[in-house]
Amino acid sequence: MTSETRRWWALGALSLVVLAVALPATILSVALPTLASALHADAAELQWFVSAYTLVLAAGVLPGGLLGDRYGRKKLLLIALVGYAGGSVLAATSTTPGMFIAAQAVLGLGAALVIPLVLSGIAVLFTAEERPRAVGIWAAANFVALPLGPIVGGWILSNFWWGWVFLMNLPIIALAIIAVAVLLPESRGERPPALDPIGVLTSSAGLGVLTFGLVKAGQDGWGSAGALGGMLGGAALLVVFAIWERALDRHEPGRTLVELSLFGSARFTWGTIIAGLGIFAFFGLLFATPQYFQAVLGTDAMGSGIRLLPLLGGMMVGAGLADRVASRLGAKVTVTAGFVVLGVALVLATATTAASGYGLAATWTAIGGAGAGLALATAASTALAAISAERAGVASALMQAVQKLGTPLAAAILGSVLNAGYVNRLDVPGVPGTAADAMRESVYAGVEVARRLGSPELLANVRSAFVDGLVQMLWVSAGVAVLGVLLTVAFLPARAPRVATVGAARAESA
Repeated sequence: MTSETRRWWALGALSLVVLAVALPATILSVALPTLASALHADAAELQWFVSAYTLVLAAGVLPGGLLGDRYGRKKLLLIALVGYAGGSVLAATSTTPGMFIAAQAVLGLGAALVIPLVLSGIAVLFTAEERPRAVGIWAAANFVALPLGPIVGGWILSNFWWGWVFLMNLPIIALAIIAVAVLLPESRGERPPALDPIGVLTSSAGLGVLTFGLVKAGQDGWGSAGALGGMLGGAALLVVFAIWERALDRHEPGRTLVELSLFGSARFTWGTIIAGLGIFAFFGLLFATPQYFQAVLGTDAMGSGIRLLPLLGGMMVGAGLADRVASRLGAKVTVTAGFVVLGVALVLATATTAASGYGLAATWTAIGGAGAGLALATAASTALAAISAERAGVASALMQAVQKLGTPLAAAILGSVLNAGYVNRLDVPGVPGTAADAMRESVYAGVEVARRLGSPELLANVRSAFVDGLVQMLWVSAGVAVLGVLLTVAFLPARAPRVATVGAARAESA
């Protein structure tokens, strides 16, 4: 096998790693009702089933990248995969909510190592000219998990013991471990980076606390003590981190956790920010469609996953075309086009009513997926083009840390808009107080109460109210897509720098 062929096979191994890590996260949303019954979990514990993973991931991603640069990216990736397998087993064998939350924290820690190490592997293996294609393949592996998790997870939950939805990941992890061990070359920084314990502590605490605040804002409202304390406290810790890194760089250059020169690159800075903004805008589609399919169209979890296939197809087409379009038109035009297509899909989606069929939803999800794939893959490859092989782990982790904040931020903001629109439009005259309160909590509860009361009129009102909230949320997402267009046109460089090789990294790997 030639070195050229081996690099692309190594990318296949990294894509398998991405799929192994992404599947449990997508399956969890389908499994929550079953877990609530099996583990006797209350509403707050169910929220932490999801949030524990997010918090540990946010806190651990920068140290994960640092450890890869210092001790070897391949070695740390293998260790992370073994830890992820252990977390999957712990989740499957959980007998209490606390045990399952601990399992999710272990999975979050594994993901905090895996995510930056996969991207740093791409940065080391491929030249700036090759990275758009490589990132498109990486993105496709992420996209495949979106419908695959709900489809397979829904089928398993309907026919077998619930623990299999986590254990089914073990063969994929085993295959990923073998592929990484055989195909991926070892790489690390030529000069091992300093550990920078103060930088690690303040950055991890800041990202974790800020994420906690955003999660609490989505759960309890923006004015709650947990939300305000978390957001302000996390922001303050990140300011301390920035001040410390700048001071350390002045007195001991090269010993900082984050390579500050990265922020002098418009490609890295704006590629990262714009990709995060794209995730925020796209979250409007990803967050809304499963709820719409199940609450309004009346599908089950597996049917909802199947109906996400046009979204998957659109994303894979967009990501697959990204490198070709960017090589001809440049990154600025390609990302702008992606945001425009995504914005058009979001505006088209606002025409949805409670009486709309699946055809309209399939259309706007496919178009939105194509726009998101085009914009996100190109923005990510633009940012990666500015990363050196020397500090690829930390740089990739920083890029991911910024982008990962987009998900809880979008969930908090867009979830609030959706819920406010739903509650304001909901009309529950004659419904008992406890049942009415439950209906205001979620559209699923509203549908259940209406069916239990045998009231077609109330059911129609619940679905109509949800669609009203959905439309308001989609307009906000469309506004974010417009902001993405403006920032891309104003700040993103037209083209990534062309470099012939990453010879130093490959020589080191050899």
